[in-house]
Amino acid sequence: MAEGDESGRGRPGLKPQVFRLDEAGITLAPEPEVADAALVPVPPARSRGISLGGLFWTALGGLVSLGAGLAVTRLVEDLFSHSEWLGYTGLGFAALLAFALIAILAREGAALMRLSSLDRLRSAAADAVAADDRKAAEGVTRDLLALSADMPALARSRAELSSHLGAIIDGADLVRLTERTLMAPLDSQAKQMVSDAAKRVSVVTAVSPRAAVDLLFVLYTALGLVRRLSQLYGGRPGTLGMLRLIRHVVSHLAVTGGMAAGDSLVQQVVGHGLAARLSARLGEGVVNGLLTARLGLAAIAVTRPLPFTALPAPRLADVAAGLLRKAEEEQAQAGTKRLGKAEGA
Repeated sequence: MAEGDESGRGRPGLKPQVFRLDEAGITLAPEPEVADAALVPVPPARSRGISLGGLFWTALGGLVSLGAGLAVTRLVEDLFSHSEWLGYTGLGFAALLAFALIAILAREGAALMRLSSLDRLRSAAADAVAADDRKAAEGVTRDLLALSADMPALARSRAELSSHLGAIIDGADLVRLTERTLMAPLDSQAKQMVSDAAKRVSVVTAVSPRAAVDLLFVLYTALGLVRRLSQLYGGRPGTLGMLRLIRHVVSHLAVTGGMAAGDSLVQQVVGHGLAARLSARLGEGVVNGLLTARLGLAAIAVTRPLPFTALPAPRLADVAAGLLRKAEEEQAQAGTKRLGKAEGA
């Protein structure tokens, strides 16, 4: 900034003046110094750390574990006070209990790590396709080959895919080739599993006399379907893994639930009023079968180690079309019987 008169700075009524920078008597004011604090980057917001829910369950689990350990310790001490051989017997059972608990925890931890690796693999495949990254795509392919190493039905597919690893293929195309080679046979089995489960639910809930039996059977079928789909794709979940899978499936249903309204099969049921024209039990069975099929499709999306890029995602019509055909046949047979009775009368 150039200044013409230092003594006149800040005086009221001072008019602007025009001057040259190289004019005699003109001095340039020094640039204002920037405070050091302005140059210091703003630290990132601190993470909240453990949540209140996690803190609650951690504290509760710790207290329960301490209580159980103290109870076992007192039991062994009481057994020793009664008889020495009883004390050693109780101590042996306690050692077996501790060994079994450690083995169960190790198995559950391995199952959770396996499910987490499938989630990372699915995310890595999506990133490799988006970025067309050859190196990342090759890593995804090798991980899938290792994952399917214990699946004898995919032996020929693995050999065929391994022969293409040295070829000059773009990253996105390699992921798509991997999906078509390894996932197509598994997807076919998965759709058959979902279709069979939906048919079983439809039949059982249509003939079951109790709503409680319907609920228990649907719950049992849904849990078994999710577990079998996870095992099909290499997940092999434990108890904690099943809880995690169920949470993911429910979250997926909550996100994609609105899409079901646009499915042609749902439009056929709702728009044409097919369920209303059926008998009450048969219509209830069809609806329960459709809900089971929807849950199965969500389970496929959650347990499948690759996203749907080269292959089309299964639709509700692909796994539950047989429900409507059977319902329409039952309706036609019922109409024929009513017509025959009317003619006989």
